[in-house]
Amino acid sequence: MPPPHSGVELASKLFGFLKEWGFEKKVFSLTLDNASSNDNMQGILKERLSLHDSLLCDGEFFHVRCSAHILNLIIQEGLKIASVALNKIRESVKYVKGSEGRMRKFEECVRAVGNIDSGIGLRLDVPTRWNSTYLMLDSAIKYKKTFCSLQLNDNNYKYCPSIEEWKRGEKICEFLEPFYDTTNLISGSSYPTSNLYVMQVWKIEVWLNENLSNEDLVVSDMCKRMKEKSGKYWNQYSVVLAFGAILDPRINLSMLEFCYSKLDGDPIKCQEKVLIVKTKLYKLFEKYSNTNQTTSSQPRSSSVIISHTQSGGEIKNKGKRIYDEIMAYESQTIRSVGKSELDLYLEEPKLEFVYYQNLDILEHWKNHKHRFPSLSLMACDILSISITTVASESTFSIGAHVLTKYRSRILPEKCKLLFACVTGCVVMFMTMMNVQISKQLHPEKDLMLLKFLMKKQWRELL
Repeated sequence: MPPPHSGVELASKLFGFLKEWGFEKKVFSLTLDNASSNDNMQGILKERLSLHDSLLCDGEFFHVRCSAHILNLIIQEGLKIASVALNKIRESVKYVKGSEGRMRKFEECVRAVGNIDSGIGLRLDVPTRWNSTYLMLDSAIKYKKTFCSLQLNDNNYKYCPSIEEWKRGEKICEFLEPFYDTTNLISGSSYPTSNLYVMQVWKIEVWLNENLSNEDLVVSDMCKRMKEKSGKYWNQYSVVLAFGAILDPRINLSMLEFCYSKLDGDPIKCQEKVLIVKTKLYKLFEKYSNTNQTTSSQPRSSSVIISHTQSGGEIKNKGKRIYDEIMAYESQTIRSVGKSELDLYLEEPKLEFVYYQNLDILEHWKNHKHRFPSLSLMACDILSISITTVASESTFSIGAHVLTKYRSRILPEKCKLLFACVTGCVVMFMTMMNVQISKQLHPEKDLMLLKFLMKKQWRELL
């Protein structure tokens, strides 16, 4: 999209695409990072969609902040303190990866030291991605003896960390590991993530509280800074993502209450938050129930009538007819008791994690759509919310294609072949242009021939 990238322009462009694709009345939520233009854009877009009555509950649950981006901001705050402690380790990795000759000398030191798993090489961190700092530490620590050997064999290497600095690096790496696991978990794109939000926030907050009194002063100071930053973003927990936890039959409302009690510590505030979540959950369910009442109730009753009138049908349909009658009976029983689908679901005992660790939660709600028609539809919409923008950003990212001094795997021989290939293509193109001018050939045929020759050259190169 050409500039300007203001909130007004972004909202106008996105709304145009939604109308073009026919999605303007099918939007439930929008996941964005914390850029100010995104905040303005979602507010303008929400107003436009609300004018067409396209959003449930007037768009109260429309904006979802990227959890991975928030987590990155929190950890970057802590890494500001650890940057000095990690400086020698970072400079050591940069020194080794700075040239091919140093890499070969480092590999010689690895073989000389022995008993080192060299399956994973050194990794250089990126300032804007905290998890790369964890991967750098994790890889460098395995080679700490090799760096000591390199210091003895390379007089230009001046950055070898001391024993105390290596120990501090190990403690920081151990401290960052849960954050790395959480980032990978919530950034997945092949499974629902909205049900993971509350549990992961709880896990991180508990880990920070445990390390506030860490014996290492750097780790302790990191926790204090991160706690202050996390309070800014996570004091107001996302309500719609709390719905995702409740609609996970392994978590349900009871586990949500437990997490809130651990996060807040104040029983009164905990009960207030749970009450707010529960009230808004019923409010959203009422919208789904009213929408689904005329479209789902009637077909179920008509299917029961068909099952009575087609008593002479095929044998293979008998099981389905019996199933329809049972579902009709259960539906009548629910209505007679006067409880809603949400009431019944919340009263059910939660599934044990021990036996349902690999539960396909979307498949679970699909299998229960006959029992909870409106609630299953709401559950699928909420559980489909992506709590991060990692998948979409990585799809359009060109970071992996940028070559730098430390990020290049093209050998000198390959560079020469590549240069020769490009030069040959230019010569062929100029020759064909001269032929075209002299013989007045068709440019379409010449272009096809040129493309064929270029593809052939690339295949030979690779």
